[in-house]
Amino acid sequence: MTATSSTQPKQTIRLAPKYGIPLVLFLAGVPLLLVQPWIGFVIEVFGLFLTVQTATIRLEFTDTALDVYRSEQLIRRFPYQEWLNWEIFWSPVPILFYFREQQSIHFLPIIFDAKMLASCLEERIPKDSSV
Repeated sequence: MTATSSTQPKQTIRLAPKYGIPLVLFLAGVPLLLVQPWIGFVIEVFGLFLTVQTATIRLEFTDTALDVYRSEQLIRRFPYQEWLNWEIFWSPVPILFYFREQQSIHFLPIIFDAKMLASCLEERIPKDSSV
């Protein structure tokens, strides 16, 4: 019975967007505009960029892969079998998601639900099996 339950398909999960990092960057850029206009401007633009990304990019965990969508269009698929390692950086306030495949390394800002991200990763690619 255990073998049967482990081969059952997992539920597809689409992560909810979280605007925390873009909002913090945008708000931090406002006072910097007064003190260091160029640095403030760069931070403001980056905050706006992340806001657009948060509104349009979605991560979806399927049975076999992490799918990345822009609006409703699939733009990239990352099969779990090719993953070597993953990490969510800075536990108190997760800000960066890293994962490594056989051929490449990826970094994504945490612009989605970090708790659900960690839960999905542990379920589909447990840490003890990734090296």
